Amino acid sequence: MLILYNAGIRLYFFTIYLVSFFNDKAGLWLNGRKNQQVTKNGPSIWFHFASLGEFEQGRPVLEQMRALHPSKKIVVTFFSPSGFEIRKNSPLADYVYYLPLDTAKNAGQFIDAI
Repeated sequence: MLILYNAGIRLYFFTIYLVSFFNDKAGLWLNGRKNQQVTKNGPSIWFHFASLGEFEQGRPVLEQMRALHPSKKIVVTFFSPSGFEIRKNSPLADYVYYLPLDTAKNAGQFIDAI
């Protein structure tokens, strides 16, 4: 089953790569992940939002966590460019990243960093 999952992830990435030549949003998705530098930041609180709509729904929780834990770094990740591009400079987060492609190596490196 793991082999099928990993093959599917790679196929998904390849499909996004091909589509990126014709679709700006796919290009943002691809380039955003390729160019991001994840900062090691010590103890943090991580929020993942797949999209801008999820960010807006989770905003009250994010604001409350910021108020309750002002010394902790807040990390926000997005899957889609629509959320990332609009909220990449949010004052509610110390760091805003694209969620990396779901491979064991990427996940391990990302979690170690945040």
